[in-house]
Amino acid sequence: MYTNTWTGTDIGVAILDTGLYPHIDFGERIRGFQDFLGHHPYPYDDSGHGTHVAGILAGDGTASDRRYQGVAPWCHLVAAKVLDRRGNGRLQDVLRALQWISFNQNLYGIRIINISVGAAAMDSKAAARLIKAVEQAWDQGLVVVTAAGNMGPAYGSVTAPGSSKKVITVGASDMLDRISSVSGAGPTAECVCKPDLVAPGADVISCANKRNSYAIKSGTSMSTPRVSGAIALLLQKDPFLTNVEVKMLLRESCLDLGYPRNRQGWGKLDIQKLLAL
Repeated sequence: MYTNTWTGTDIGVAILDTGLYPHIDFGERIRGFQDFLGHHPYPYDDSGHGTHVAGILAGDGTASDRRYQGVAPWCHLVAAKVLDRRGNGRLQDVLRALQWISFNQNLYGIRIINISVGAAAMDSKAAARLIKAVEQAWDQGLVVVTAAGNMGPAYGSVTAPGSSKKVITVGASDMLDRISSVSGAGPTAECVCKPDLVAPGADVISCANKRNSYAIKSGTSMSTPRVSGAIALLLQKDPFLTNVEVKMLLRESCLDLGYPRNRQGWGKLDIQKLLAL
């Protein structure tokens, strides 16, 4: 386990994904890494998905002369590798990672969990276990932000754990039209209207997992870290906000795009409005 424990007041974000490549845009801000697949001790990413997500959230743009900078380029990162190079993973590894994050929450100063993955082909019992695990993290005070998935626009296409009624579920604001309408839509099996909000996710340029370069990716996986980054900015401004208060402020900050509630949620995130509330 790679460890560089938290000693400051900046906001820590845990990312459950394919790992994290030590891109120059992250500097010394990778404070923790836990590999639940291969048990390697130091940060790596054999897919690139997790690194791309992290760059959207927290890259400082060093390799691009600040051209490609993340939303919260000063926050620190804790990565849990739960997916292999093809983006596949096991439920038990995700559950173990969530337990590990909850246990090490104070050690690393973790306030936010970003889960830019979802499980579509999962039976109801497995989905219920995953949802229970993210809700336990939420009840512990962590702000859990998850992707709505790319199985839309059919009703009930939000993937687990984004189908949880408690966590913050993010769709893609620019993948809602007829041409690229893949962003997961509600309602959930419990008749909860999801997603909660949407943010840009199409053709996003962010950190790649080799030679400190960049790559383009699309999906609700890319929308999710935008919201996590905005929440990190909000918590830096007011560290005493609870996760429920954060969720309510997000609701007040969204711009109605004119789509049905089950596709856009409250609307598109407006970061400036969020920070002004």
